[in-house]
Amino acid sequence: MHTFLNVFLLFYALYGIIHIYIFLKIRYLFHPGVFTSAFLALFLVFMMFSPSLIRFCSLRSSEKLSKSLAYVGNAWMSLLLFFFSISILFDIYNLIIQLSGSILQKDMSGAMVSAPTSFYVPLVLAMPLSIYSFFEAKNLHIKKLTVKTPKLSEEIGKLTIVHISDLHLGIMVKDGILDKVIKVIENVKPDIIVSTGDILEEEVKHVAHLSDKLGSVHARLGKFAVTGNHDFFVDIEHSLKFMDDAGFKTLRGEGSTIQGVINIAGVDDPTIKDVKNQSTKISERAMLSKLPSNIFTLLLKHRPDVEKSSLGLFDLQL
Repeated sequence: MHTFLNVFLLFYALYGIIHIYIFLKIRYLFHPGVFTSAFLALFLVFMMFSPSLIRFCSLRSSEKLSKSLAYVGNAWMSLLLFFFSISILFDIYNLIIQLSGSILQKDMSGAMVSAPTSFYVPLVLAMPLSIYSFFEAKNLHIKKLTVKTPKLSEEIGKLTIVHISDLHLGIMVKDGILDKVIKVIENVKPDIIVSTGDILEEEVKHVAHLSDKLGSVHARLGKFAVTGNHDFFVDIEHSLKFMDDAGFKTLRGEGSTIQGVINIAGVDDPTIKDVKNQSTKISERAMLSKLPSNIFTLLLKHRPDVEKSSLGLFDLQL
């Protein structure tokens, strides 16, 4: 629970600072009265806690209400982060100019960006960037990688592995995106399907049917998965059941040889610690050492970190 609490507190500390920054920015530029300032503060507090409200509603409210709140809350987060990222650059620039003027004992105020400009330019830029990110998130990007290895015999020939990750199925990412993913997978006709975590975004009562959809996709040598950090944030038991219902064998600090053709091993997300339902802790090296070295070994991890002690014990890490 310490991990979840730390992540929760860190998120709201950073998100809260950004909202305070926005509040001060607006106060400095527009000089609103007491009533307007109070209304603005309440609005920003509400939006700051909207991620938790979305989560609460996803578990207890209708799908329509949950989805509406999710669109509003996520659109706000996107706009806010783009605005903040651009606006802070103007503020840093102005600070550098001020410090330079103090050091050189010169009036350099003419080189500074005005308050209206440092507010409206980031706002104007943040809007199209937010809109673009919304549509870009719906586009599938397919990368093809060919790995040549002497560890596959001529009799075996070629193995096709489909690797999916971070689908974050939930309130906003549902049937439409998953249908596209499934169509791509079916067109490839893979021998193996692997998922490297975060299939779900959150535990909601409106996505259970998606496991059946994902389960309709088959691979000759099987489907394998590992956990991601969001799988623990959601509820690890809920995530594991979803993956099991979708036909995936979840590898949690274990590996196996598939029909004498390929070794597949996987570990829990390494950033998750002190979790009651985390898999039995076994070193990655010890796990991989148990697998036959003359067979191609595929290692699955959620985070792209390579343990030096494991080098030489796997052929490909996804």
